[in-house]
Amino acid sequence: MGAIKSSSLMVVLSLITGVLAFVSYSGTATALTKIPLTKEDCVKCHAGPPADIAAAGGKHKYVPCLGCHAGHPPTVKKPIPQCNKCHLKTRKAHYELKDCLTCHKNPHTPLIISFSGPDACMTCHTRQIAQLRENKSKHSALNCSTCHSVHRKVPQCTQCHKPHAEMTAADCSKCHKAHMPKVVAYADDIPSTDCATCHKKAFDLLSAGMAKHKTFSCAFCHKAKHKMVPRCQDCHGTPHPTAMLAKFPKCGACHSIAHNLT
Repeated sequence: MGAIKSSSLMVVLSLITGVLAFVSYSGTATALTKIPLTKEDCVKCHAGPPADIAAAGGKHKYVPCLGCHAGHPPTVKKPIPQCNKCHLKTRKAHYELKDCLTCHKNPHTPLIISFSGPDACMTCHTRQIAQLRENKSKHSALNCSTCHSVHRKVPQCTQCHKPHAEMTAADCSKCHKAHMPKVVAYADDIPSTDCATCHKKAFDLLSAGMAKHKTFSCAFCHKAKHKMVPRCQDCHGTPHPTAMLAKFPKCGACHSIAHNLT
């Protein structure tokens, strides 16, 4: 009887030892076998970010999820990295700014930028800022976000300004640059009818005249820059004797004005 009890006890002990050994081995095997996460694993729970990146991720499209997110809780306590983990390495002034999420609200769509805080435009758009500061106008006193409420949004001038006569928004840029609107400049082939929207009297006089001046466009004489008034001598030289020019030094004393030589 005692032999049977002893034998049963040995069997039980052997079974317990085997189970413990299995559990121990299984735990060790699990600890040693670390399966890495993949994008396919991420999208099982996080469908939104991969879709955002695919639609408007910019260069973030080429970075895998684990390129930014080093792991997942509870293994990693802080899976969301700071932007300067990558972008500070560029050594550009823009990337030294703080509070990136003020403008780049969604890191998965980094180029969809909106402005809700202080403008950081000058760190990239130095030429435009210089034009605003060097050529004072009402535009110089405005924040960039007044016109550019969303990054890369270029508003039409007519959203704020009334166009000249029948001109459209597409015509504004022929003469005006948004960051220095008072510096009016134009190409040689600008139609004289565009000039006539502001200078109707001069245009009508020239059109009704009989002199050769009527065959020239406004830009032929008033080259490149608004309010540029050429000298008659630039084209005509000195066609009269010196004595006459001494008595009548101004051409207009006899020839009226360039738009109405009669």
